[in-house]
Amino acid sequence: MSVTAPKGYAAIITAAGRGTRAGGGEPKQWRALQGRPVLAHTLDRFAGFERVILTVHPEDMARAQDLFAGQVTILTGGETRAASVRAALDSLQGSDITHVLIHDGARPLVSDAVIEGVIAALQSGAEAAAPALPVTDALWRGEGGSVTGTASRDGLFRAQTPQGFSLAQISKAHRDHPQDAADDVELARKSGIPVAITPGDEDNLKITFAPDFARAERILGGGMDIRMGNGYDVHALGPGDHVWLCGVQIPHDHGLVGHSDADVGMHALTDAIYGALAEGDIGRHFPPSDPQWKGADSAIFLAHAAELFRARGFRLGNADVTLVCEAPKIGPHALAMQDRLAAIMGVEAGRVSVKATTSEQLGFTGRREGIAAIATCTLIGA
Repeated sequence: MSVTAPKGYAAIITAAGRGTRAGGGEPKQWRALQGRPVLAHTLDRFAGFERVILTVHPEDMARAQDLFAGQVTILTGGETRAASVRAALDSLQGSDITHVLIHDGARPLVSDAVIEGVIAALQSGAEAAAPALPVTDALWRGEGGSVTGTASRDGLFRAQTPQGFSLAQISKAHRDHPQDAADDVELARKSGIPVAITPGDEDNLKITFAPDFARAERILGGGMDIRMGNGYDVHALGPGDHVWLCGVQIPHDHGLVGHSDADVGMHALTDAIYGALAEGDIGRHFPPSDPQWKGADSAIFLAHAAELFRARGFRLGNADVTLVCEAPKIGPHALAMQDRLAAIMGVEAGRVSVKATTSEQLGFTGRREGIAAIATCTLIGA
């Protein structure tokens, strides 16, 4: 569902920022939320507007055209949020648009009620209107990690978007105050435009940090986001006097053969995490064709996978690794392996299990030609 806006109303969606505090290696508005970019969910909320203007970074123009061409008007944004809004406002001059709602592209969960509240205020005669929530928590001042004072929360609100204005008035405010601002309400007030406060919504969060994605997933999906992944790996035995298994060096009459240190247990667990995140396997992130990974410590791979699930707003539920071999004996080393894997992933050891089994002298593991590992993990939206 989306709001059907009155005639003469346009929406401006700002999405030209480079915000990467949420992790994931790309701007938050382009990261996946329930299988679609955050920005796609945001644009859905304004599909009922006569005009929708989307401002994007120059580097994202091709992607935006591929996804949204024909649905919205796509413009190159400026170096600041205010510059992006001005570009969108300028594009509407001379049109039949009389009012604009300006919204952050990283707020994909804005409700119909919030949008309708802003429109209703404008139609009732307000010169400008914006949603907000009253501050209910105690407010402290702090320095150096300590509380240095308190502040009154009376009359304080947490600002949200969309913020609605007469096109003529907000355009003039931007011309009169070309400097950057926290939002368009700040510029409106500098121009003497009174702004009505309309009801906000706790679910209308602005995605900023990694855990915000998990919260958004829960709001959209109505429940906790739980992922499970499996990993399987095999390495042949060859010349050598030790093997690396789950981060522990074990003396042995053979070594494991591989491009890296051939730690079959750690490889299987790393692939299980990548699988839970739908991120392929180790080869996608650390190609064996790349000489820099020759002989590499497999802890590099597992640490990367752990960083990735945390960046996506997940925590490890549990991980279970089973090593399949006739020798060496795993039991005496299992607890050390458990501790090592937990330390690499930055989780408590009680969430990691390492165990072993033989194949009853059947197959390549039974003939002592190699060692196999199976791993399973669960990831839970933080």
